[in-house]
Amino acid sequence: MGDRKKEKDGLSAFAISPVQQMASSCSGAILTSLFVTPFDVVKIRIQAQQKPQSFYKGACFLYCNGLMDHICPCLNGNGIATTSQQWYRRPGHFTGMKDAFLQITRKEGITSLWSGLPPTLAMAVPATVIYFTCYEQLKLLFGHNYSKTYSSQWWIPSVAGAIARVWAVTLISPLELIRTKMQSKQLTYADLGRDVKNTVKQNGFLSLWRGLGPTLLRDVPFSVIYWLGYETVKITVLEQKKSPEMSFAEAFLAGAFAGTIAAVITLPFDVIKTHRQIELGQIVFSKDKKEVSSTWLLIQRLYRSQGMHGLLAGLAPRIFKVAPACAIMISSYEFFKSFFKKLNSEQEGFPIHRTSMTTIDNVLSNIPKTN
Repeated sequence: MGDRKKEKDGLSAFAISPVQQMASSCSGAILTSLFVTPFDVVKIRIQAQQKPQSFYKGACFLYCNGLMDHICPCLNGNGIATTSQQWYRRPGHFTGMKDAFLQITRKEGITSLWSGLPPTLAMAVPATVIYFTCYEQLKLLFGHNYSKTYSSQWWIPSVAGAIARVWAVTLISPLELIRTKMQSKQLTYADLGRDVKNTVKQNGFLSLWRGLGPTLLRDVPFSVIYWLGYETVKITVLEQKKSPEMSFAEAFLAGAFAGTIAAVITLPFDVIKTHRQIELGQIVFSKDKKEVSSTWLLIQRLYRSQGMHGLLAGLAPRIFKVAPACAIMISSYEFFKSFFKKLNSEQEGFPIHRTSMTTIDNVLSNIPKTN
């Protein structure tokens, strides 16, 4: 009976399991992908105008939906396009985000705005589950606690977010490259195996992580800035409300704010990443390997040809895509976390009410210490 009381007074009444964390992030990933895919299709079409020659060499590339990078060299999600014009190769010159939305909708149909949604979901769900679950587990490992003074643990969200992003991107990167090869031409699994084997033989095992550098340069700083901003806003709101949880609207606005700041700061790396992804589907013959693999040379080349305008291409669609993506993702994630917390507490016979932070602090202080 005493053990039961300790269990009810302890962290179990407020925590959720890793499996429940995965379910929460999975739900958020699906909702986010459905909403932000049209914005990312427009952003890629605008940025790709800076490098039109690549669209006539059978290139396929990846794109980011606000969560992770995903492959989309297909027409309306139907795999290899049966027509000569895949969605990312269709002609058109767009003067801005509004013009791109109008032209694509009028000339290609509204469904074209969701081009490649199935492969997006196929990679978004596992990538997001890895990312958010690692983030939550790392926060626990580092001793993050909302009842403690924030000034003593402000670094934890940034470090946890950076490490979680590195793990997620590194694990997913080889799968992205393999899918690029599969969708660039019709390959059997045997052909794919030989192709990957030849690639490793010619370029080394690390060639499976080609493009990882630009991805990390964009995504790791993004995660650091995003989680620092979001957790700062969150703890401020909780302290003012004297409440253990934010509302859905508060989480939505906090996520949008943090995502916007992070998106603007990391935009040049997003542009470079897009250009690198276009090259991933090509067979590039170059004696100067550094020219093919160096992110710095790619930045210099783009700056010389396009100036700062080229490095900041797609600013508006990136903000309009990333801000709601981050808002939907984190608010959905927090909503399902709260749902599972309530479910766990009811199963333990210890329902959670909207109590004060003082009560939360008292409960946490009674957690039995374990070695």
